[in-house]
Amino acid sequence: MYSVRVESDFAAAHHLSHYHGKCERLHGHNYRVRVWARGETLGEGGMLLDFGVLKGALREVLAALDHADLNAIPEFDDDPSAERIAFHIFSRLAERLPGAPLAAVEVYETPGSMARYEP
Repeated sequence: MYSVRVESDFAAAHHLSHYHGKCERLHGHNYRVRVWARGETLGEGGMLLDFGVLKGALREVLAALDHADLNAIPEFDDDPSAERIAFHIFSRLAERLPGAPLAAVEVYETPGSMARYEP
């Protein structure tokens, strides 16, 4: 089995409307995002997935989130948790890279706090 990973980051603000605690107040994060692809066979050039292609798609997806108020994005249902952000990024990447062997998206709110979505 082969795995590849790319990563990038973005900064954004959010609050969790249905959470009681400090995260219900508006605050921001410098998010780190890691995207994994996984598969058993290699394609052209002996690659599972071209790093440049995956990084380019990730940059496009993150550009829409960078310096945004994540609560303004309807899919987050006013609770843009790291879990929902990971799903959102995965879904947008899958739209941009149909047939790509995407395996998971990890979203780090801090170096020690991460949510992962894998289908």
